[in-house]
Order: sequence, then C-alpha cells, then structure tokens
Amino acid sequence: MVTPVSCFRLAAIAAAISIPVASHAADIRVMCYQDGIECTVTAELAKKFEAANPGTKVIIDVVPYKTIVEQLPVQLAAGQGPDIARVTDLGGLSKYYMDISAHVKDRAYWEANFGGTLPWLRPSATDKGIYGFMSQLTMTGPYVNKTLFEQAKIAMPGPKATWDEWVDATRKVSKATQTQAALAWDRSGHRFAGPAISYGAKILDAKGELVLDEGYKTAINKFVGWHKDGAMLKEVWGGSGGSSYADSIGEFKNGRVAMVLSGSWQINRLQKDIGNAFDWVAVPNPCGPAACTGIPGGAAWVALKTSKSPKEVGMFLDFLAQEANYSEFTSRTENIPAHAGLAKKGVPYPSATPGARAALATFSAGVANLAPAAYQFQGYRFNRALMLPTVTRVTQAIVGEMSTDEAMTKIAADMADAVKQAQK
Repeated sequence: MVTPVSCFRLAAIAAAISIPVASHAADIRVMCYQDGIECTVTAELAKKFEAANPGTKVIIDVVPYKTIVEQLPVQLAAGQGPDIARVTDLGGLSKYYMDISAHVKDRAYWEANFGGTLPWLRPSATDKGIYGFMSQLTMTGPYVNKTLFEQAKIAMPGPKATWDEWVDATRKVSKATQTQAALAWDRSGHRFAGPAISYGAKILDAKGELVLDEGYKTAINKFVGWHKDGAMLKEVWGGSGGSSYADSIGEFKNGRVAMVLSGSWQINRLQKDIGNAFDWVAVPNPCGPAACTGIPGGAAWVALKTSKSPKEVGMFLDFLAQEANYSEFTSRTENIPAHAGLAKKGVPYPSATPGARAALATFSAGVANLAPAAYQFQGYRFNRALMLPTVTRVTQAIVGEMSTDEAMTKIAADMADAVKQAQK
C-alpha cells in the first residue's frame, strides 16, 4: 500500500527528473533511448508526420537506457511522464499504458502484422486493447570471434551444438590463443533465461505463475561451475554487486573472450566498434536437453495514460506502424522486424556490412527455434521478479558467498516477495 508520504516522495522525485510536459494538446513528447540510431530515425520520421498533420509537434527526448529503466517508472507512479516512451519492461509498466484502439485507422492491419506481440503490452490476458507496438524484435544469442577460432585451428561447433560443446571448443581456443577466458554472458537475468529454458526450466507453471525447477537449477550449476573452473570471464558477473546490468560486448570487442551471450541489438555496435580488427559471427543458440532457445524481446513504442493528447498519440503511433515507415525504421536501424508482413518479405539493410547482414540473417532464422516458454517469459509482466534475484544470487554463488542450493532458495524467496510487492 502506498502511503501519503510515499506518494509525496514519488511526486517530488518525479518532479525533479521529469521531462517537460507538452505545451498544448497537439504536442507529443516521446521519451526515447537508442542502441544505435533508433531515436534519430524516429525524429526524421516525425518530421514527415508533422508535415502531414499541421499543428502537431513531435518532440523526441533522447535519454540513456538507465532513465527508461529507473526514472520513467517513478515518474509514471507519480502520475507524470511523457506521451509516448520506448520501453523494454513491457508487462511491468502495462498498467500505465493508454489504449489507442479508437485512434488507429485499421485495427485489422495491426492484428495481422503485430498480433503475435500485441499481448505483451496488454495488462491482462483478456484485454483486447492496442497500447503500442514493438519497434523491433530482438533475440538473445551468441557471438563468436571467428579469427580466434581460425588462429587456434579449432572448428566451430555446428548449428545444433550443445552449450557443453561450445564451452569445450572455446576453452581450446582460449588456451591456444592465450585469451583471458573462453566465454562470457551479459550480466542479466534475461540473458540467463534462454540457456535455463534450454536446460529444461519451465519458468511458468500451469497457473501461469513463476516457478523454479530442476532445469533452472541445472543451468545455475553449469554457469557457476564454468566460472569456478575458469571457462567464464569472472569479471562480468563477479565485477558488480546487486542486480545491476553489465554487458559482455566490451570484453568481446577487446578480444578477451572467444564467445559471448548477448543479443541481436548489439549488431550495430559490433559493426562500428570492431571494424576490421577481427572477424566475428553470430551463431545459433546452443542447445540443452530441452531446447536450443534464446529469448525474444525488444523495445516497444507505448502510449501512456499521462498523455493529454490521446488522439495525436494514436495517430503518430499508427503512422510509425505503417509498413513503409516501419520498413524505413527497420532497414536504417538494422533490426529484426516485429511486423509479420515485413518479416515475410524480408528487409533490405543497405548500410550493413556483409558480416552484419549475415548476423541479422542468423538471428532472424533463430526465431523459428524459440521455445514457447521463452515467449511466455517475455510476456509475463512480473518477469523481473525472477531476472533480478537471479543476477544477485547467482553472482553470490560465483564469488563463493553461498552455494548454488542456497542461491536457489534465496532466488525463490526474493521472487515470491517481488511478485507480492508488484501485485499491491
């Protein structure tokens, strides 16, 4: 229960960090973060929208991703915020989303092209509203330093290789090339979930509630074991405390590991930062006994209840969602489309290097191998109740503060408490 004092504090915090509100009904403020040039492209598309809708002004406020994760929820809880935001905590923020169904030209178009992911944004399973759309589909998955494999004269495992086979291969590469470690995973419960499901974790039970099982425990034991025997670069997970995020791409581009588990959104960064330093490739998600899956996801453009311009917000999102505009966004930002029509047709990536185009093709092909549990996990509105404790407790097991059994017990307790708090 939120007390009057808590409400006052939330309001004070939100006031201190809030983005200015629109000056009149036809102004639309958009809070946007970008992995590459997503906000830049959106701003250019917004100019086209403004030209077709005189009197409506779209203001793109570019913010760090940390602002989206940490500050936007505080603003929204205090009843403040922008008209539209680009978010990744799809279900967790759903109570703040605004239904724009009445302001889109063709609902059937939305259902045909975004029907698979529209439920991710709905606050309940029975809700049929349109609250926004996925700006792109992402997928977690690995990248491999091809040059190191060639130097070590080690063959890369095939498309159905297991995690054990990849760990064994990268160990050999690391030893032959004197690389710091064999591999690393992003410090993220989201990244951990793919291998966990591959090892048999169900994530959600028959009632649709979070569950920890032997599959999840197996993944923890494997992961902690790889850290303790030196296969994993310990600094990525062991170098931070709590549930804070750390990616592994920095270690990869600096040549410290032969393989990382990150995701498709890193393609632009790799293309830009690595250049000709070495050859890299995206490879299919390694297998466990149950699956060979990553986790689907991505960012979504969502309409927010804080908006005083619902009609204009709906019109602008409807504009961005149209195939020609969505295609331009996807092509220029080099992302995987969440638009069914474009996914079927294929998207040109004229600015991508051959390596980046190959990586995009690998991730796109991997969508067919995503396990049902992966989609369920991504769409579950309390999924952070599992992700965040996993990072905290697994790290404690890695650095020797507790056993893996104790980590499982702590994750279960933390998870139950987080869900309870979120439901208040």
